[in-house]
Amino acid sequence: MQLTLQRKLAILADAAKYDASCASSGTEKRDSLKGGIGSTEGSGICHSYAPDGRCISLLKLLLTNFCVYDCAYCVNRSSSNVERARFGVEEVVALTLDFYRRNYIEGLFLSSGIIRSPDYTMEEMVRVARTLRLEHGFRGYIHLKIIPNASPELLAEAALHADRLSTNIELPTDASLATLAPEKAPSAIRTAMAHIEGKREESRPDGKLENGKQKPTVLAPAGQSTQMIVGADATDDSGILKRSASLYAGYGLKRVYYSAFSPIPDASSKLPPQPPPLMREHRLYQADWLMRFYGFDAEEIAVEGGFLDLRIDPKLAWAVAHRELFPLDVNRADREMLLRVPGLGVSSVNGILAARRHHRLRLEDVARLCASAKKVRPFIVADDWTPGASLDDSKLKARLTAEPAQLSLF
Repeated sequence: MQLTLQRKLAILADAAKYDASCASSGTEKRDSLKGGIGSTEGSGICHSYAPDGRCISLLKLLLTNFCVYDCAYCVNRSSSNVERARFGVEEVVALTLDFYRRNYIEGLFLSSGIIRSPDYTMEEMVRVARTLRLEHGFRGYIHLKIIPNASPELLAEAALHADRLSTNIELPTDASLATLAPEKAPSAIRTAMAHIEGKREESRPDGKLENGKQKPTVLAPAGQSTQMIVGADATDDSGILKRSASLYAGYGLKRVYYSAFSPIPDASSKLPPQPPPLMREHRLYQADWLMRFYGFDAEEIAVEGGFLDLRIDPKLAWAVAHRELFPLDVNRADREMLLRVPGLGVSSVNGILAARRHHRLRLEDVARLCASAKKVRPFIVADDWTPGASLDDSKLKARLTAEPAQLSLF
């Protein structure tokens, strides 16, 4: 039976929900004032977020959920009993333009199962982006998933048309990938990531002006990202964060996305007990943020046992475990240490550094600059404030841990 376009959309949009790396930030500014259709910013762009925080403002699709691979963790694996569908290139193009004109989306996120061969699948995805850009003048956001083992020429063309590319690293360790997805080669995944970063480096501005303007980055201006499945193997949070740190350092990634996976318990499962998947995913994102913007190393974030504390955020957990470094004088401490104070974000610290050039800061000054004065107070000294013995209170962690509460259903 031939599927209708509506049914294909239902199947392939639902099949794409497991791909977390769909954020649409970081690209260059483009609009259609001088022709074409679409924009990467501005009014008329609809941003929606799923309950777990994933950005769903893009038309997020699989080109097909048919796949020749049989990865144990993937719902679309070849042995899975799911309804299958496949879009044609022109169908994806038409859907993207139609949804954009209706202000439902800001662009396209396109991934795919592997059909026939990596090159064939990648060529079909590139055709979608090429058609949108060259035939329809689409200037909105495009994110393409890279197929490892596709030819370097196809990867380069994908980078030419897409704002962001991503290649799934899949699992935290090569050993886990060999066990759960033996048809996928870790070396092929890393080679694709390295090739993309190399091409992006070649296309970066060289300082020379063209027509009086700095030459923009040509290839994938929003960079590349990757996704790691959490909970499909026994790797603890410490191992996951160390792997993420190596990916950031080695491939110039903009983001590592974490995708919670709940293994189906059965008699053959050898996985040890694992934390609740969605809360674990949330804490890993917080820890990842600390590595990218707050100067933390992976080795110092995870607590004893290798797993993050699910009751409190990892920055607060680190501060409570290192009370000997506090309290910090907000009028004298350097930026690096202020960023480690619970409750102080990057903007708050920048505000403190700017304000203290003109006058000594009091507690009320700090409170105006941060989101949670309650969380900050035990860890700082201000002109009119000292935490006294509260920092040594054995119940400090309990006092700063929010009580669980039922969210409103209405």
